Amino acid sequence: MAGTLRAQLLQWVRVRQALLGPRCFWEEPARVESGSGAIPDSGHASQQQRAQAPSVAVPNPPALSEELPLPVLEPPRFRMPVVQPSGLFAQLPPWQQSQTLEELYEHIHTCTACPLGLTRTNFVFGTGNPQAEIVVIGEAPGAEEDARGEPFVGAAGQLLTRMLAAIGLQREEVYICNILKCRPPGNRRPLPQEVATCRPYLWKQLELIQPAFLLVLGATAASALLEREHKIAELRGRPIPLQGMLMVVTYHPAALLRNPQWKRPAWEDLQLLRQLYDAYRARRASHPA
Repeated sequence: MAGTLRAQLLQWVRVRQALLGPRCFWEEPARVESGSGAIPDSGHASQQQRAQAPSVAVPNPPALSEELPLPVLEPPRFRMPVVQPSGLFAQLPPWQQSQTLEELYEHIHTCTACPLGLTRTNFVFGTGNPQAEIVVIGEAPGAEEDARGEPFVGAAGQLLTRMLAAIGLQREEVYICNILKCRPPGNRRPLPQEVATCRPYLWKQLELIQPAFLLVLGATAASALLEREHKIAELRGRPIPLQGMLMVVTYHPAALLRNPQWKRPAWEDLQLLRQLYDAYRARRASHPA
């Protein structure tokens, strides 16, 4: 009995070491490779702190068991909920019939279905690879995003870029968007009616992109996708199946800027995403269409 417990403990320690990797985002490895690395903090750590920081080698992640849920290997993975035509509406709205992201943007970028459409500077649709296997989803645009019409371009966006680079991903490889397409005044939390109005546009984006993974930033965005309120602690640290995709939830970069102590658990979440993504790609390679 004791031997079995000891073996289980050792296995847990090895898995934990593989997932944790470097202890802080500011540790700078010689190079960033797939599944390893760290996010530099653009000089926020002093030279003395960097000198004292130990060099932590990131071991190869353990092999994933066959029982671990992975996304559906081939699209279509996701279909947005269909609004059935009835009454005055003899057919679906034009935006719901869009065949490309560009076509969808043309249909919805002048939307005023909620009051945010009257106060925005720019409609923040999304940017990145239209065939991405990973879609990054935040809560709503901020002031800089509203001014430029692009998601995650401020300080939080710069941190997001470093977070992705730490697991070997470039912004151009993924697709980045938000639950809301318009900025709430004062960067307040989105209201339920705003989420309900804008969420179908996100569903359509996901239907057109057909990603395998969602990296969801913050409890607000995750709750909007799950259509139920959740705390971040309830969602972190595990893959969540969602309509043929897998969702990994972590802290919003803006929250990490305010709470640096959360960077370590966020790093664990990123490592989990990379581990799942590598396993998914390996399984796809072994099961050619």
